[in-house]
Amino acid sequence: MYFCKEICLNMAYKAIIAGASGLIGSKLLTILLNQPEYAEVVILVRKSTGIQHAKLKELVIDYDQLDNYADEISGHAIFSCLGTTNNKTSDKNVYRKIDHDYPVKLAQLALKNGVKQFHLVSSIGANAQSSTFYIKLKGETEEDIIKVGLKTVHIYQPSLITGDRKEHRLAEKIITPIMKLIDPLLFGSLKKYRSIPAQTIAMAMFKESINNEEGIFIHPSDNIKQIA
Repeated sequence: MYFCKEICLNMAYKAIIAGASGLIGSKLLTILLNQPEYAEVVILVRKSTGIQHAKLKELVIDYDQLDNYADEISGHAIFSCLGTTNNKTSDKNVYRKIDHDYPVKLAQLALKNGVKQFHLVSSIGANAQSSTFYIKLKGETEEDIIKVGLKTVHIYQPSLITGDRKEHRLAEKIITPIMKLIDPLLFGSLKKYRSIPAQTIAMAMFKESINNEEGIFIHPSDNIKQIA
């Protein structure tokens, strides 16, 4: 029994989560801490979460100085759940740093340190050719992370994400109950526009991370639900 336990522990993975205090990141953190496939979970945060767990290593960092933490960016998988909103970040340059520059830098460090997988939370409709700032930015982030050259990249493109957020988002408070009425009416190619719980996205990310198939994988919202 002891021998088996030791072997299982040696086979367990190390994960890095960027954005662990956000809606999806916090759900993912809980999942990884409770799954035997992961022996260590490192979270990169701007301020302490206050969470205590035997598997958890919390790094309070400056994302503008990611190179200073390069040695910690190692392991089996990096999960980028970073993101912001216009209400929180009205400066488009700062917005781009959070949604584009930081994830791309993490992917570059992942490649350098031999990380096997990179998981990115993007958005439905992401398109680098779009005239809409948000959709264009998400598309550029996807493209630039793929260009880094990692062997395995998973990109998740959720529709409206539901769940209890720490911050108040008026638009989501209004849209969410409306989507609950509309969701059952979306069939076929429109299914990907149904709202999706943050817990579902996080579970899909975990499940794909223990699937060691190499390649570039794009997961639209309806596919995320199937994986989870």
